[in-house]
Amino acid sequence: MQLTINRIDTRYVLDNEGGGPWLVFIHQLAGDLSIWDQMAGYFRNDFTVLRYDLRGHGETTVSPDSFTIDDLADDLAQLLEQLGAPSAHVVGLSIGGMVAQKFAINHAAKVESLTVVGAPAFIPEDARPTFAQRAASVRENGTASIVDATLERWLTPEFRKAHPEVTEPIGETIARTPTESFARAAEAVSRFDARDKLASVDKRTLVIAGQHDTGTPHAASKVVADTVPGARFELLNAAHLTPVEESQRFSGLLGNFLRGSS
Repeated sequence: MQLTINRIDTRYVLDNEGGGPWLVFIHQLAGDLSIWDQMAGYFRNDFTVLRYDLRGHGETTVSPDSFTIDDLADDLAQLLEQLGAPSAHVVGLSIGGMVAQKFAINHAAKVESLTVVGAPAFIPEDARPTFAQRAASVRENGTASIVDATLERWLTPEFRKAHPEVTEPIGETIARTPTESFARAAEAVSRFDARDKLASVDKRTLVIAGQHDTGTPHAASKVVADTVPGARFELLNAAHLTPVEESQRFSGLLGNFLRGSS
């Protein structure tokens, strides 16, 4: 299904078998909504589950201009409004976790709870050139050139070896991401900083990090939990893609959190 959001044709999938509260999943850089397929299966009987492709990812069209993480948060607000959702539980992974933070800050009335997965509160000054370099490299060599290095950061060697049937489609999604979409999103990530407003978030918040995540070290994720009042922090035995690598533990944590049982 598609809707035009801020002049961008946006793909989304809605699972509402349970007709319950809205639950939104936001994917990672160079990913698409399919990363959440398993989680949608877990939660569709109790929630109205929304997954969508960020600008220039999956089947959502490429943004005509550069953009910020705030712009991506505004996209989500417009999507929810067009779908008639007054508010939602928001779960974001990686760049999706950055979008989720900005959404909770800029559109607080639309947030029931916030879950940030594998995302920092800000990109340090000395790390910003790394994203600029990735953008430049992809513009020159294409997204297929970063598949191997990205998978090494996203999944532990043990998981990649044991589960090629999971790993290979993720790599194919990276390679299919349009060059300019990746570059503009990476540049948006490089400018991300939510620290000045995170302490104002008054929604129930869960932060999940991977113990072996080299791209977003768990100490960087913990800053989010330490800044949002009352936030809970959980560390899983995984690299960056905790919902994939530790799916049962992840779904259990998220389910208990969403239902308010722990």
